[in-house]
Amino acid sequence: MEHVDTIILGAGAAGLFCAGFAAARGGSVLVVDHAKRPAEKVRISGGGRCNFTNLYAEAGNYLSGNPHFAKSALARYTQWDFIDLLARYGITWHEKNPEKALGQLFCDGKSTAIVEMLLSEARAAEIRLETTLDEIAHDGTRFRLNLSGRSTTCRHLVVATGGKSIPKMGATGLGYQIATQFGLPVTDTRPGLVPLTFAPHELDWIAPLAGTAVDARVSANGTCFDEALLFTHRGLSGPSILQISNYWREGDAITVDLLPRQNAFDALKSARADNGRRQMQTALATLFPTKLAQALAEKLALTGNLADQSDKALQAIAEQLHGLPLKPTGSEGYRTAEVTLGGVDTDALSSKTMAAKSVPGLYFIGEVVDVTGWLGGYNFQWAWASAAAAGRAIADKG
Repeated sequence: MEHVDTIILGAGAAGLFCAGFAAARGGSVLVVDHAKRPAEKVRISGGGRCNFTNLYAEAGNYLSGNPHFAKSALARYTQWDFIDLLARYGITWHEKNPEKALGQLFCDGKSTAIVEMLLSEARAAEIRLETTLDEIAHDGTRFRLNLSGRSTTCRHLVVATGGKSIPKMGATGLGYQIATQFGLPVTDTRPGLVPLTFAPHELDWIAPLAGTAVDARVSANGTCFDEALLFTHRGLSGPSILQISNYWREGDAITVDLLPRQNAFDALKSARADNGRRQMQTALATLFPTKLAQALAEKLALTGNLADQSDKALQAIAEQLHGLPLKPTGSEGYRTAEVTLGGVDTDALSSKTMAAKSVPGLYFIGEVVDVTGWLGGYNFQWAWASAAAAGRAIADKG
């Protein structure tokens, strides 16, 4: 029977990062994954440039049943710590659209540089790929795992298996199953950072606009995001929609402000004074892409020309442009979701070490935990921070 000090289930961002910390004081570490290659989500993220963290990452950018849980780990391994690590490896980076102050950081080169860095940091650990977990047990002191038919024991077991998002890359609910097996509660899970879909009567005007993008302010349940919105054949996508999907629940409506940086009433009133003979659709085309202007004129039943519209009428039109109510029927699901909302209940974990309170030596890190970040590098920062918390705790125990 094989024995190692620590087994980490999952060779993704959190699992690989944890390995380096756990092995820092000489402990033996084994990282296992059923995938053929490590850190595939890292490799494909950010269009192949990896949005590896965010300048503004703090607990307020995360959803969780306990909004304070993430504070400890995020404070003890910050975005600046990860940036310093990149510098040591000579990996250069840039902030995407700094004028928008969204704080999203990307590699100047390919995301494979991050993967290589993670593998280098985990070089003291053994990484065993294409390996399945067939059985797991705990005798009160050690864990015994059957790994592709090979029996292995360990004192520390770290679950870094991620969530259910993007199943074509091998995502499963294994981490939740392990938590349940050992008596840890799991909160309801659902797709996060995901495009929203609509009923046929809404798609009648949305689908023909597929490929059209505009800046928008999208709101739901008291939260709003100002970012790009993209019309698709199935509904709405783009950063603003992905962000709000974390706050939207089935049956809720969303509100879309199509002119978040302009006063629609002032713009229409000025257009009327300039040339009142213009048709309403033509006037809207000065504010929106032509196809969208046409679709809005039809949806809002706008007829006649500008001169026909009173101030009251223009104000009513402006209110609709600033607060268009739409009711999604669902989302595109885990197939395209970037993250999984919910997960292992934080009440069952130590916020300092990520250890299970009721099972000695058991840890949960990364996406499998009920901590989900906004779009823009926040979820990777949670992976680094939670991995560092668990890895340091394991190394301290020797």
